[in-house]
Amino acid sequence: MIEIIPAIDIIDGKCVRLTRGDYDTKKIYDADPKSVAERYVAAGLKRLHCVDLDGAKAGRLINDEAIKTICSVKELHVDLGGGIQSDADIRKAFALGAKQITAGSIAAYEPAKVTAWLAEYGSDKIILGADFKHGKIAISGWQESTGFDLMTYLDDYISRGIKTVISTDISRDGMMEGSAEKTYSAIKERYPHLELIASGGISCMDDIRRLDDLNIDAVIVGKAIYEERISMQEIREFIGSC
Repeated sequence: MIEIIPAIDIIDGKCVRLTRGDYDTKKIYDADPKSVAERYVAAGLKRLHCVDLDGAKAGRLINDEAIKTICSVKELHVDLGGGIQSDADIRKAFALGAKQITAGSIAAYEPAKVTAWLAEYGSDKIILGADFKHGKIAISGWQESTGFDLMTYLDDYISRGIKTVISTDISRDGMMEGSAEKTYSAIKERYPHLELIASGGISCMDDIRRLDDLNIDAVIVGKAIYEERISMQEIREFIGSC
């Protein structure tokens, strides 16, 4: 059964969402990230994807206090992304309480460093962020296209030991018009043992059920929860049916 992973994206310590990664579309949903995380746990959710959007722009973690308070919520497994570029950043991420980190831009810039992190911390601690637009990997808060082909990129990192991938279709993120089902199905068919976390475009529970039918391991949901397209009650019922 697919796992639902809510997202908390942070700018200036607040919960926000962007549309297609455009910082100019920022919408603030809550000034208290910890209370949002607690509501998710109360609904039965166990994992959370947290992104320091200020950090993604700056190339280093920025929102330390907000991240620490989110990670302090009991029974919550937090993976953290956004601005983790150095050995100091990854040590800070784990010190703040993150259970996993997502290697996004650094994975494109410095694959040797990410390979070293895999060796030091283990593949259960490092998630590859393989976010794409028109089939090409995008980095730096989605502001820059690398030109790297998505599948070729995955081939390389799976050979380096990556076991878990978060893949966001940037063109769909925040649009709530459905996910990139064909792309995720192709990834899962090519790499059946990869833990694939789909992200971007989720608008309702039916979108999640379709990904479940494709045997996708997990799905990140952000704006659809904030906009109440998906209710906490629906999430509770879905978890209860698993």
